[in-house]
Amino acid sequence: MFTVAESDPKLSKEQAEPLEAKLRTELLKAQYARLQKAQRALLIVIAGIDGAGTGASVSLINEWMDARFIRTMAFDEATPEEKRYPPLWRYWQPLPALGRTGIVFGSWYQPLLREAAKKKPNPDAIQNLAQGIREFESMLANNGIQIVKLWHHLSRKAQKKRTDELLAHRETAWQVHPGEIKVRKKFARLRSAAELSINLTQADFAPWQIIPSADPDMRAVATGQAILTALRQKPSSVGSNSARDNENSKAARSHATAGAKIPPRIEKLDYTARLDSKEYEAQLGYWQARLAELTRRDKFKDRSLILVFEGQDAAGKGGAIRRVAHAFDARQYRIHPIAAPSDIEIAHPYLWRFWRSVPAPGKIAVFDRSWYGRVLVERVEKYAAPQDWRRAYAEINQFEAQLTNNGAVLVKFWLAITRAEQLKRFHEREASPFKSFKITPEDWRNRKKWTAYLQAADEMLARTDTTWAPWHALSSNDKRHARVAVLEHTVKALEKALDTRKN
Repeated sequence: MFTVAESDPKLSKEQAEPLEAKLRTELLKAQYARLQKAQRALLIVIAGIDGAGTGASVSLINEWMDARFIRTMAFDEATPEEKRYPPLWRYWQPLPALGRTGIVFGSWYQPLLREAAKKKPNPDAIQNLAQGIREFESMLANNGIQIVKLWHHLSRKAQKKRTDELLAHRETAWQVHPGEIKVRKKFARLRSAAELSINLTQADFAPWQIIPSADPDMRAVATGQAILTALRQKPSSVGSNSARDNENSKAARSHATAGAKIPPRIEKLDYTARLDSKEYEAQLGYWQARLAELTRRDKFKDRSLILVFEGQDAAGKGGAIRRVAHAFDARQYRIHPIAAPSDIEIAHPYLWRFWRSVPAPGKIAVFDRSWYGRVLVERVEKYAAPQDWRRAYAEINQFEAQLTNNGAVLVKFWLAITRAEQLKRFHEREASPFKSFKITPEDWRNRKKWTAYLQAADEMLARTDTTWAPWHALSSNDKRHARVAVLEHTVKALEKALDTRKN
């Protein structure tokens, strides 16, 4: 793998200058063509052995291309604030929009490389880290982000020579990172760690390329050529194996029931469930008080609470949300009403806007509709292609697993009403001066697709009802019954998470 790079190939100035001049022109032309089409983003991952000139390559890309349309994302050790969120959270935030280019300098590969370079690495940890990377990159590739990964490498002798030469002069010594000095003692181990990491994460949709880095001109030309090839690659050839990669992921395997008949769940709910007004008031106050107490405990500072509300139009999501939010400290929570994505959101992977709303520990996020739109409205209205919404079940399960693994308590509700009850509520809204704004032509249009939405919802429940993020499908023909049930399920989920369940 590293044989060519460790032979330290060189280019003479006479060879390099015309190649570099041509590359600069071709890179700019390809970059502008990409911007004009705005079909895909390009994400360039820069990594390599310490002392191989990765920083110089980042500077070079920004110099040779139009830096106005490039975002360089440098990730060092996670800050205390970043450590409060799931590990991949900070990498989602600055992802480039369609047509744009991002350079990742220091990346999600750091934990894998660090583990692989230990004297006694943990094989299970390595496999889990590599699996997480493959799933993450597959998700990006499937959602419009083309990934090219450049590993900078050189021989041990060349690395030592470069470091010594920089250290010998005061004006260049600052360029030497402490890690570069340590490399010469651990070169063989770091080389093996890199080879293992690359092999475990190599994929057609996110390929690794080895950049010979002993000679600056060779490094510059090899880097430019790799990026130019990526910019010119046709969309049809990108991500060709990403679906297969998802098929092999743990989340996909656990829900590999495509084509199987989905049992009806929503229609079988007990729609006769009722609470009279007196019992409702007593139950409401009781569960709100318990919820308020739990979210103000010291233990909750290490957790977050995410509530997801989905359901048929007029099922009472807004009313249920208001009763739950009544128990929260106003400084603690935020409600996210999810509508059609904006142009900026469309230019990013569909989960991007939801990653940006993930609450920190001690905080609460309430989603009035959510990421499940991909497998509901986008499926039924054909906004998403079949391969996209079918793949989304596994992507959503992975997303939610990352949230709960980081300490989030995720509680999901489907509020269900019968078709007759929905019609009654629609007419009531039309007749009410205070509620008429709630009924729109779109509501009536969606009602005509009742069966299609019901089938989509049943499949959603079947494929995303996980142990770490279970669904609670509730009859909402009686709003009082549904509101109390929402509060009760939320309290019990929090009690279990905080280990304070009452006998």
